[in-house]
Amino acid sequence: MTSEKTKVHFTDNYLINPTNPVTINLIGAGGTGSKVLTALMEMNYSLIQLGHPGLMIRLWDDDLITEANLGRQRFAESELGLYKSVALINRANRWMGTSWKAETQKFKKSESEKFSENISANIYISCVDSVSARFEIADILKSLNNGRYYANRPLYSLDFGNSKNTGQTILTTIGTIKQPNSQKYETVDHLAFITDEFGDLLKQSENTDDTPSCSLAEALEKQDLFINSTLAQMGSSLLWGLFRNGLTENRGFFLNLKNFHSQPIKIA
Repeated sequence: MTSEKTKVHFTDNYLINPTNPVTINLIGAGGTGSKVLTALMEMNYSLIQLGHPGLMIRLWDDDLITEANLGRQRFAESELGLYKSVALINRANRWMGTSWKAETQKFKKSESEKFSENISANIYISCVDSVSARFEIADILKSLNNGRYYANRPLYSLDFGNSKNTGQTILTTIGTIKQPNSQKYETVDHLAFITDEFGDLLKQSENTDDTPSCSLAEALEKQDLFINSTLAQMGSSLLWGLFRNGLTENRGFFLNLKNFHSQPIKIA
């Protein structure tokens, strides 16, 4: 009797042995994005200590910091009125000695055409509030998949999404990633976009109230205090595993923080 092989995805070799820092577009600098950036700072330092060139981050967000952002997001009172992306990137660069970039605009089709050089990256991490934005980002990434080989060619996207107490993180390949021959595993070269695989569920869960919160108390009615940071840590751990382990059996997870339950999404 032959046992069924475990399905895995092997990391594209460029992430493991790059000639330059791996480029990442982080889209959204709010509750989740601000904490993902902190995780990327830790990841960058650790990779460099391990002999890797590290990461080059470009953070996209056109929002200004308000009092409702304090406490749940990575901002201080002294930063009120500043662009979220600028405040976070300035702080990261001062702390780490990096030269990461801030974009004070939305990651949208119109901007992607105008700033085509800026949007080219190996990894895209989306931490946006609306379902429509996630569909638009997916459309942009699909259009970037031209099959050509170059340093900043798109390889992966990592999508974060959440409601008040629940959320998920899902890894996608932008196109197909060539896999090595393996006698131990069944390799999978393509991981579908969340909008293709769970598009109907996303549309059903769309919260049409996108009015900015006026206070932290109001913001906490929409998203509980630790849902963003828990997602950020778990999702960043998935990305870290691609660099350190060179493969993954899981392409993401579902999280219910209210009952402390998480469910991995296996490679299929």
